[in-house]
Formats: sequence, structure tokens, C-alpha cells
Amino acid sequence: MKKKKSQERGKITIQDYIKAVKKADRETQLETNVGFTAITKVHKSKKLYNRKNSKKDYLED
Repeated sequence: MKKKKSQERGKITIQDYIKAVKKADRETQLETNVGFTAITKVHKSKKLYNRKNSKKDYLED
């Protein structure tokens, strides 16, 4: 019989650790929240230029 080769396990990098912690934190946050929580919503950057917001109260003058 052939012996199975043991698979080499790679080292866990800092980026992998941070990614795992963030994922676990997000899952616990979704479990503990009451009511609806958007899962796939993307957070908009404040630095992103948006003409609509800057011109919103143009007609109210």
C-alpha cells in the first residue's frame, strides 16, 4: 500500500488572520442585531464626489 503524503500546511499570514477576525465579528454582529440588517450594502465613501448631494437644496433658495 502507498503511504499518503502529508499535505504541507502554509503559515497563517497577518492578512489571513485579520480577514478571519473581521468575518467572525461581522457574523456575530448580524446574529446579535435585532430587526433588519443589510448584508450586501456597500458603504459609500465621504470623499466620493456626488453632485446630487451638493445641489440638493438649489431650488429652496
